[in-house]
Amino acid sequence: MKIERLSQDKIRIFLTFDDLLERGIQKDDMWREIPKVHELFSEMMDQAYSELGFDASGPLAVEVFALPAQGMVVIVTRGKMNGGSDERATDDEDSEEEIYEMEVTMEQSDIVMYSFRDFEDVISVCKQLRAAELTEDGRLYSYNGKWILALEPALIDSSRHNAVIALLAEYGEATSVTYAMLEEYGKVIMPSGAVLEVCTHFYN
Repeated sequence: MKIERLSQDKIRIFLTFDDLLERGIQKDDMWREIPKVHELFSEMMDQAYSELGFDASGPLAVEVFALPAQGMVVIVTRGKMNGGSDERATDDEDSEEEIYEMEVTMEQSDIVMYSFRDFEDVISVCKQLRAAELTEDGRLYSYNGKWILALEPALIDSSRHNAVIALLAEYGEATSVTYAMLEEYGKVIMPSGAVLEVCTHFYN
């Protein structure tokens, strides 16, 4: 579980599928109101407070993004609900489930995204993807000092999907950035056919 602050009232939490499995939670469970999910959310808020000093009392807007190869991204924003930011849980006897007033939004993305520290790694993975005839597609972004390659699964043969993920994981790492954030804050370097374009321009 990795937590980072996006602003004073907003944090982002990245959960790998291993994080979920360790707690006996399946990916589809995140869409359900069950005790294990409440326990996980309480654990996330406790960790956010201890690591970042993020106080989760009062109304919260919670956005959950499911990423196919990486895990889950949970974005928590304080004081964005209709009740206003001055509402606070005042009754100490409240049960754990009632402490957080949550407005939950779920979104699922099929786009596979991996980040790379060095452009040499981008070149290497693109050459491997093309040599193995896995894909020539993709969009390349620059974001927070890293290179991010985004691939649309619909353009990859389903039988080769795991091979693509294995290659990406060999050279890069799964990123907790959502596609929406990448589109808004990242810089598009190659809008389409990124694998082919990288191989063409950086052949040697």
